[in-house]
Amino acid sequence: MGSITPSVRTARHAARRISVDGGSVSAVAAAAAAPRLDTTVILAHGAGTDMHHPFLVQFADGLAARGVATVRFNFPYTDQGKRAPDRAPVLEACWRAVLDAVRVDAHLGSGRVVIGGKSMGGRMASHIAAHGATVDGLLFLGYPLHPAGQPHKLRAAHLASIAAPMLFLTGTRDALCPLEQLRPVLAPLPQATLHVVEDGDHSFAVRKRSGRDAAMVLHELLNASLLWLRTRVAV
Repeated sequence: MGSITPSVRTARHAARRISVDGGSVSAVAAAAAAPRLDTTVILAHGAGTDMHHPFLVQFADGLAARGVATVRFNFPYTDQGKRAPDRAPVLEACWRAVLDAVRVDAHLGSGRVVIGGKSMGGRMASHIAAHGATVDGLLFLGYPLHPAGQPHKLRAAHLASIAAPMLFLTGTRDALCPLEQLRPVLAPLPQATLHVVEDGDHSFAVRKRSGRDAAMVLHELLNASLLWLRTRVAV
């Protein structure tokens, strides 16, 4: 089981180390503003970034400002300065250690726990949920439905094994998760909710001609997530 060691604290954030098999990984917890929803959302980063990626930070802090505590963390390869992601068993073991550590952390309370993250980080969260990890929900920021350039290799068979509510936040221009492929996957899953970001790509970037900017898209993602947390998770 993982454990959290507090290190540097600020008014809103606490930098921590979470023990995993053979070492530890970095994490940052953001305290929820009042009134709290009594829910903690754990977010993992995508394959080519880390927990300090501006989008992930802004999303996590936006949830915290809206009353939802958040935890961001690095996978082992990221903390070690490597570019290639760890193999799936290592990523999944890290996820389980982080989930265990958050559940017993007195600073985060004993409320509901939702797991997910950006792209690969969210996909690995879905793996541990499908394999039996107890969670109250899953939040996917750009689910990578298939590898780049391989639309025939869907990463979806395990989703039917997840009983917890799932929120898929997806852009209409996401090359790794085309809506024409995602919708048939989610149709038979009553626990799945889909929110579509018009003109968004896999990173939720929108073109200037859409009439929106990154701040407006972030606001949309946060509002959709909070609505889902309140109506599908905190019930």
